[in-house]
Amino acid sequence: MTIDTAEQMRISMRADCSQCFGLCCTALYIAASADFAMDKIAGQPCTHLQPDYRCGIHATLRETGFKGCTVFDCLGAGQQVSQVTFQGMGWRENPEHGELMFQVFPIMLQVYEIKAFVAEALTYPVSHSLREKLSIEFEKLEGLTRLDAERLLKLDLHSCRVPIKALLTETSISIRQQLAKATKLKLQARHYAGVDWMGKKLAGNDLSCANLRGAFLIAADLRGANLRGADCIGADLRDANISGADLSTAMFLTQMQLNAATGDMHTKLPAHLQRPSHWK
Repeated sequence: MTIDTAEQMRISMRADCSQCFGLCCTALYIAASADFAMDKIAGQPCTHLQPDYRCGIHATLRETGFKGCTVFDCLGAGQQVSQVTFQGMGWRENPEHGELMFQVFPIMLQVYEIKAFVAEALTYPVSHSLREKLSIEFEKLEGLTRLDAERLLKLDLHSCRVPIKALLTETSISIRQQLAKATKLKLQARHYAGVDWMGKKLAGNDLSCANLRGAFLIAADLRGANLRGADCIGADLRDANISGADLSTAMFLTQMQLNAATGDMHTKLPAHLQRPSHWK
């Protein structure tokens, strides 16, 4: 797969609620918290879901206690389940499909999350052998998205993740080494995987090429920080202030991570991600 093709695939992975049967509002479990104003069991429609599968309070979600809904991003898994797996048959009109549809959606969501990371990895200038391995895994994931509901339920996602995790790690190290060499940084001194920096003042810090996998950055002050080339897989950016920060080449950054953070018009983002509407 060429870099241009991979970039197009990554950009295309965006939710289209008009093609989905409100699956994020029905299939998922919600616990009352600062992010959600109520409890909701998995498989039960949200009380705000309208007969046409649209959200009745979409324009005021944050003001009415549903900040978590504005953070969520299915990457297009919802419309895939709705229009491909179930061939456009909504669960309201076809209640016999409802339970199965709600069980399949979380599985498809995980497949899409993995697929998005592999697509991004393919946009980087990696070795031919690594690109071949990534392309093979991407084609496998594409095939999984086209499985019928019964086969999706039987998927062993752990077995799918293991080889891909190793390839993403190899990609991260390769690209960060290239960037570190170009800027004369010592990559081994930038290993912060799993670090607890909750609320830490990091404004203006140079975290370029850092390994921030699984880092706890909740409410951290990252204003004006340099995060170019940083590996952000699994980093918790809830309420982190990234105003003015440079994440333009941050690796494996997701829309959900951005949606959960606080930024502004000066925050620099990767081209395939969108500036959240609630940012100032």
